[in-house]
Amino acid sequence: MKIRYTRAASAELAAILDYIDEHSPSGALNVKRRLQDIVAILAARPYIGRLTKRPGIRRAVATPYPYLIFYQVVGDSIVIHGFRHTARRLSED
Repeated sequence: MKIRYTRAASAELAAILDYIDEHSPSGALNVKRRLQDIVAILAARPYIGRLTKRPGIRRAVATPYPYLIFYQVVGDSIVIHGFRHTARRLSED
């Protein structure tokens, strides 16, 4: 499957990594690698993420880090819609 990121998702990811990098450059690298690993898993098994209340949107947890990846399966692509720290509570779950 192809992986695509929305502009919003790319901006959220950059903001997350920039924030972590200010406090721990090695931590930012570890989080980035883990998020990339989860996205690779999604490409291989696109339906493993839990469905959210938003139609067609799934979420995957990037354990051991407290981040969620919101995505949608569209044809032969995975569209990453966003990233969120689990401490942030939004109504989209």
